[in-house]
Amino acid sequence: MSQEIEYAALEATGVAEEHAADLHRLEDVPVELAVEIGRTRMTIGETLGLGPGSIVSLNRLAGEPVDLLVNGKRIARGEVVVIDEEFGLRITEVVSPARRLREAEASLEVPPAAA
Repeated sequence: MSQEIEYAALEATGVAEEHAADLHRLEDVPVELAVEIGRTRMTIGETLGLGPGSIVSLNRLAGEPVDLLVNGKRIARGEVVVIDEEFGLRITEVVSPARRLREAEASLEVPPAAA
């Protein structure tokens, strides 16, 4: 004996459209985009010793994806490309909004005070 279940039709609430309209207001807000190919730590003495021909070793391997940062926060990864003698970035991975939120929350956490 099977019973048929009827579901009420779902109607669009317009929430997505409202959010899209809110985002539309922000389209002209300037942000800083940067492509980070790597980082390193040096002492002040090592930094003062840099000059033409110096090589600074970074924490990335050649061919490894680079990070695309917006206002210092990673939002994507990609590979560096050259087009008509200019560098560009081909996006290969976009960081999910949930992960960006977790990373932002982690950066706001206050480390425990030293005893």
